[in-house]
Amino acid sequence: MELANHLHVLWTQPDLLTLEKMVCMYTTNSLKNGWWDEVTVVIWGATAKFTAEVPAVQAGIKSMMEAGVHLSACRACTDQLGVTETLENLGVEVIYWGDPLTRLLKEKSPLLTV
Repeated sequence: MELANHLHVLWTQPDLLTLEKMVCMYTTNSLKNGWWDEVTVVIWGATAKFTAEVPAVQAGIKSMMEAGVHLSACRACTDQLGVTETLENLGVEVIYWGDPLTRLLKEKSPLLTV
């Protein structure tokens, strides 16, 4: 995987319109149109609880996954919010993101924060 062609989207705002009209729309179209070779959405903070509790969010997650978007969540956040198992059951990878995020930033890899 070449990080220059891999977009990471750090999703931190628990808002349904932001999910639908930015996160889902851009990531899905990015793969569909070949704008990026790979796209990963990182669920961080309050969005972990939002994802675990709101069926419309879960539908958006499923839609992105079906389009080939990789979904991953911050394990520290999911553990603290008590939603790790729920996100894993949705097919979301749950890992500690501190080191990987720091690497992306230091390498100036494409990172979009929403």
